[in-house]
Amino acid sequence: MIEAPEHGPVASPAASAIGRRFEGKVAFVTGGASGLGRAAAERFAREGARVVVADIDPTGAQHVASTLPEALAVQVDTADEAAVDRSFEAALDAFGLVDVIFNNAGIVGPQMPLHETTDHAWRQVMAVNADGAFHVLRRGLAAMLAGRGGAIVNTSSSTGLAGKPNMTPYTFSKAGLVGLTRAAAIEYAAHGIRVNAVAPTAVMTELVAGHIARAPDPDAMRRLLETQAPIPGMPTPEDVAAVVAFLASDDARWITGHTLPIDGGFHAR
Repeated sequence: MIEAPEHGPVASPAASAIGRRFEGKVAFVTGGASGLGRAAAERFAREGARVVVADIDPTGAQHVASTLPEALAVQVDTADEAAVDRSFEAALDAFGLVDVIFNNAGIVGPQMPLHETTDHAWRQVMAVNADGAFHVLRRGLAAMLAGRGGAIVNTSSSTGLAGKPNMTPYTFSKAGLVGLTRAAAIEYAAHGIRVNAVAPTAVMTELVAGHIARAPDPDAMRRLLETQAPIPGMPTPEDVAAVVAFLASDDARWITGHTLPIDGGFHAR
């Protein structure tokens, strides 16, 4: 059986050495119930943040929030503009402001050749990865403008930087996030708001572990994923969370408008 790594409150040596860069700050994380979102929520909390765990799965969001020192769970379908507004209202009611946003919620969608892709499949992915990211960014920027500025990190993908077969809607949506990141960074830099993105390769999350397990040859699929970059293996959600935390912290105060690949050197070739 293919297993994803366990999450927990134990800090890695690297995380322990960083300290508490988010003391007194509020971090809003979409897709926070699992995978990259959960790892980022845990990382922000470990570094002192009060965390809003936002997810379409209310039970999962509540479970993650219950493991953190000071956190709020909110249910949100990011494709629903009104739901996004309500989630930010809940965050502001609870904590007064939002300093950090990890705009992470997304789906892969059906995988098929472009000429077989249906309108439904296309719109399904766009609703979350494009419209949803826009809803969160727009509402989050408004909250930061009314507060004390902040930092936003969007989740793009290595697939948004280099196309892959059978993933056209996903590729299009994640490439669009690169442009959205640049546009927002330029527009809001003078307001004390930084906007960056991460572009991870395949990460060993529960979702990817399930994808491997369902493959006709799971061992071959795992070897393929582990050998596609110069650095062998696959990053963990905690590896991505460390980069997200850096970009969201004051350590990156002169970095905005960039999309940082977390790809083991794949795009260096």
